[in-house]
Amino acid sequence: MSESVRLSVVVPVKNEAGNIAALVAEIERACASLSPFEVIYVDDGSTDATPAALDAARAGRPWLRVLRHARSAGQSAAVRSGVAVAHGPIVATLDGDGQNDPAFIPVLVAALESAGETAGLAQGQRQGRKDGRFKMMQSRIANGVRGKILKDATRDTGCGLKVFRRAVYLRLPYFDALHRFMPALIAREGFSVVHRDVVDRPRFTGVSNYGLFDRLWVGLLDLAGVWWLIRRKRASPQAAEIPAPGAVRC
Repeated sequence: MSESVRLSVVVPVKNEAGNIAALVAEIERACASLSPFEVIYVDDGSTDATPAALDAARAGRPWLRVLRHARSAGQSAAVRSGVAVAHGPIVATLDGDGQNDPAFIPVLVAALESAGETAGLAQGQRQGRKDGRFKMMQSRIANGVRGKILKDATRDTGCGLKVFRRAVYLRLPYFDALHRFMPALIAREGFSVVHRDVVDRPRFTGVSNYGLFDRLWVGLLDLAGVWWLIRRKRASPQAAEIPAPGAVRC
């Protein structure tokens, strides 16, 4: 199976027991046209019935894999763990609360593939946000500041619906909140980013377990760090080995 997987879908979750069954079924339907695929749920140290819900969802689904963090490490860490073990050359991510509609995964995959090998990321852009007013205000401020400083031409980097090339993702520097800066960091590696509008939905059940930037101060520090990384990026030199005098080339 690992040799033939076309797409890996990574879903980070923390205390989302009530949302597992419905979302797994939606992903299964949405990705049928992209077979063979795999889905990797990363349980980020849940303390509710999420492990049991995942065990139940795996029945009859050999393509559903489950990882578990012994304790919560955050959304970026959960995504990183999933991508690290993914078998597919293309990876899709979405949030585990049901707000991201899996029906848009094929749309983003098609956008990435049609853009060619120079495209590293297809980024979803939410329409009809279902978050509360305060969170939406935070999001607008964060996206506005980030866009002015990083100039990543992305309206909504916080959307969990992303499709990217696994090899490109693994070249990115890892840090907490990496998933919110992927367009700028993908561009830093010399790859383009394509965008597609996606429809936001209310979460199925429960409450949010991951904050916008968790804390504003941490978000500002991350933003400064990404800006520094972009400024310090240099083109990689092309190196050619020089054979020793008189050496016979193989």
